[in-house]
Amino acid sequence: MLHEVGIINLWTFLAGALVIILLPGPNSLYVLRTGMSRGAKAATRAIAGVLLGDIFLILLAWAGVATLIRTSPHIFMIVKYMGAMFLLYLGAKIILAAFRKRGASEPTVPVKEENYFLRAILLGITNPKSILFYVSFFIQFIDPAVTHTAPAFAVLGSMIQMISLTYYTVLLLAGSVMVRFLKNRTRLVKLANMLTGMLFFGFAVRLVSAQS
Repeated sequence: MLHEVGIINLWTFLAGALVIILLPGPNSLYVLRTGMSRGAKAATRAIAGVLLGDIFLILLAWAGVATLIRTSPHIFMIVKYMGAMFLLYLGAKIILAAFRKRGASEPTVPVKEENYFLRAILLGITNPKSILFYVSFFIQFIDPAVTHTAPAFAVLGSMIQMISLTYYTVLLLAGSVMVRFLKNRTRLVKLANMLTGMLFFGFAVRLVSAQS
């Protein structure tokens, strides 16, 4: 039945998607950090933003933009450098916020109030893992012989969203547990934020070094 709508090698797709989603990346790190620093409500907005960003990338892949990016070195270079710049910005913001933290009496607030939903959308569409996933992996499981590919994209996209939602919900709960552990450990919180910022720098370098 799935083959009739244009989906091929479903189990290979699910296995690969699960591994890729579980690999640490900017999206999961942002959701976890938001849950730890701002609570479940803010993390829920971040999750919604990340999932909407993924839907946007799925629509671009369905429209043929993924193929265009993959076959055009210049467009791919522009996309990945824009993503890298945004990741560098987030990393620098997190590290600077850690240095500005003044005293142990202050609440654990590593960053200023922000629009978590919008920032998560931007992070989602510039996430190196997501870009490479939809450009190089996702579209391989859509049968090119099928006339109408929208159903196949919708089914595979829904599967991806369900796996991601489950994973991010676990991260949200983990963040709630960790925030209780770190509540009065301000030095550890500062160190964690600096390491988080450095990880975002690492994601930016990985994106720039990605091949089209």
